[in-house]
Amino acid sequence: MSLRRTVVSRALRGMAVLAAGLAVSAAMAQPKPLRILVGFPPGGGTDAIARTLSERLADALGVAVVVDNRPGAGGQIAAQVLKASPPDGTTVFLTHDHTISILPLVVKNPGYQPDHDFVPVGGFATFVNAFAVSGGTPATGFGDYVQWVRTQGGGKGAVGIPAPASTPEFLVKVVGEKFQLDLVSAPYRGAAPMMADMLGNQISAGVGSVQDFMENHKAGKLRVVAVLGTKRQAAMPQVPTFDELGLKGFEDLPYYGFYAPDGTSQKFITQFSVALAKVVAEPEVRHHLTAMGLTVGFMTPQQLATREHAYTEAWRRIIKTSGFVPQ
Repeated sequence: MSLRRTVVSRALRGMAVLAAGLAVSAAMAQPKPLRILVGFPPGGGTDAIARTLSERLADALGVAVVVDNRPGAGGQIAAQVLKASPPDGTTVFLTHDHTISILPLVVKNPGYQPDHDFVPVGGFATFVNAFAVSGGTPATGFGDYVQWVRTQGGGKGAVGIPAPASTPEFLVKVVGEKFQLDLVSAPYRGAAPMMADMLGNQISAGVGSVQDFMENHKAGKLRVVAVLGTKRQAAMPQVPTFDELGLKGFEDLPYYGFYAPDGTSQKFITQFSVALAKVVAEPEVRHHLTAMGLTVGFMTPQQLATREHAYTEAWRRIIKTSGFVPQ
């Protein structure tokens, strides 16, 4: 091989090595995508919220954001995935009260302990649960539903719920006792399949979050006939509260928030919290979430932790009074 060819060959190899090194450096410098775990299937209210926030969070954080649905057991599976995830700022869990406050009270071994395994990184909304009837029932109000169950089913009826041992299940029990009905909870794997059966008139009623029912309520495909809380919802002001109907004890509002694995750095927690505050302050985002039935309000990690603990203690008393035995 001539001297010239040797020099050229070595130069080309050197350039290849340099290019490979630059590619590796660029890959290492590229931040990893942020994964948002969702414990319910696509098409439900929580999934819709996650997808509303993910794009804006990507802009605010400067990283790609992906929604990872891990449905099953009322969010329990996603929570276990979060626990097993490295605390490196690449995974957060968007969830509500059921997974964080209720499941640990009603399941003997959920596979996680929120206070030990998770750290709150920011909250963004509260909401209320609602009682809805399918389009196949003649009821236009809650009183109509009660009368319909008494006349059509001899006082017996099945009510869909998004998950077993959930706030909706306890509500079904309390509603039945209050209005002297024999109501049985029919658990589903999330709000989306429950909604499908309601729209197909396979089940006459269901309990879930307002955001689960909102779109079909507005379209007249089903009817929300009562909501929890002490105030009517701005998105459906004609619907009375259970408080108005004489059912007390459900004044504490459930919440939505983000959690990260325990051990996640304070730097990431602060960055995410600041980004979330920025996103939920955007008028378009607030309008979209409000239209879904949420009461939007940013919560710092500490404020989310305070709300979570207060809600958990309120439901600890309700569950104990009900006589429910953890399964």
